[in-house]
Amino acid sequence: MKIIQKVTVKQVLTEKSKQKLLHFYLEQRQQLQKESDQLHFEQKKMERKHKYNQDSVNDYFGREIEVRQEKLKLIEFQVEQLEILPLGSEIREQELEAVLDVAVGDTWNDSIFAKTIVVKDDVVIEIR
Repeated sequence: MKIIQKVTVKQVLTEKSKQKLLHFYLEQRQQLQKESDQLHFEQKKMERKHKYNQDSVNDYFGREIEVRQEKLKLIEFQVEQLEILPLGSEIREQELEAVLDVAVGDTWNDSIFAKTIVVKDDVVIEIR
């Protein structure tokens, strides 16, 4: 029988992976800032047209801009944490789903479900 299980992928922090993550965070921050600027522009455009309810327009755009600002704060926090972490630390990168074969006679315990893949500079170095 095949079952689906969660597999955690961890990345060992190296200088190369640290720079790659930093670049990724900076690109995300730039994208969120562009989105916020575009939302401000659209809000001003809709405010000039008097056929929309101003309170609804302000509420909608206020919420959307606030969502982006929260994401920006999270990215700033992640950048700060990345700068603090020493090289060699393991960072939880993502969680994937994998297919596990289970057959009659297999030992059933938690260890068969706790799978982790460790990656260093885009190379799998360990499967736990």
